[in-house]
Amino acid sequence: MNGTDVYLVTGGAGFIGSAVIRKLVEQTNVSVVNLDKLTYAGNLDSLASVSDSPRYAFEQADICDAEAARSIFAEYQPTAVLHLAAESHVDRSIDSPLGFVQANLVGTFTLLEETRRYWNRLGEAGRKAFRFVHVSTDEVFGSLGETGYFSEETPYRPNSPYSATKAGSDHLVRAWHHTYGLPTIISNCSNNYGPYQFPEKLIPLVLLNALAAKALPVYGTGDNVRDWLYVDDHADALLTMLRDGEPGESYAVGGSNEVTNLEVVRRICTLVDELVPDGRGSSRTELIEFVEDRPGHDQRYAIDPSKIRNELGWCPSESFDTGLRKTVEWYLANPLWCERVRSGAYRGERLGLAATGGGK
Repeated sequence: MNGTDVYLVTGGAGFIGSAVIRKLVEQTNVSVVNLDKLTYAGNLDSLASVSDSPRYAFEQADICDAEAARSIFAEYQPTAVLHLAAESHVDRSIDSPLGFVQANLVGTFTLLEETRRYWNRLGEAGRKAFRFVHVSTDEVFGSLGETGYFSEETPYRPNSPYSATKAGSDHLVRAWHHTYGLPTIISNCSNNYGPYQFPEKLIPLVLLNALAAKALPVYGTGDNVRDWLYVDDHADALLTMLRDGEPGESYAVGGSNEVTNLEVVRRICTLVDELVPDGRGSSRTELIEFVEDRPGHDQRYAIDPSKIRNELGWCPSESFDTGLRKTVEWYLANPLWCERVRSGAYRGERLGLAATGGGK
């Protein structure tokens, strides 16, 4: 590989990881090694634009496999790790929590240990320059009421199996910095959206269902609030942290776009109606269907991004309106990608029904 530096990106075939890799290959001189297990949500089609680059390499491996990780470190000699590999869907964590414990806790532990083994053998300059950026979520902080914001000082109160395992992985990363000196940085981001997102998540699921004239499921009354962050803005934030962030610190990354789930669905319907009229003059909002709420559904997430803005100079470039339009237009222009990703095991069915009750 002939880049100026080598970054190891775990989970690089996933939604956020692929956005990071595309940005690195297309806009920098860095070489990138993509370590991905290729689970149902991993899709190498999302990296087609950079897969032929001499600065890109793919290694299919599981972060729980210490021997494989050790071999990859030895072969590529990375100068940084961007750790995005994770099981990330709340509803799936309700149905099958063990897989989340394995990937998010055991996997992060294994990667930290192999990173530490490699880092300890670097020279002084290499150790000083090295960074390990761990990508987490605002869901580790629990649920907000009508007011207030998550920040780097917010106590952890995870409420789902997914967020509990991500909280645990954050604590492991922090401990490996304070105990062993590994230069780690933690990112806690709000809900991401944008091109190439697997259609189990709200925005692409609603969009594709609206195009197919299928029901648009909305949990409960649809009044749950999320802070939406365009995925390319998040990728910029992660690279800013890697370049300028302080080891041992965490950074809360949000789009400052608070929208209820019902309003998200309505805005998608409005855009689809505008761009692909159904010919009958009716609105896709007629497809909205309120369904039983998710067990333990957090009411509101919102992030105060002051720290990363003031200390590192990052701020999002997309509003929710501009980012959502770009997202809808991308899905409309890429039906083959959508068809290929939906040809696997997932068909848009309701997940997260294993548990009952527990709603707030």
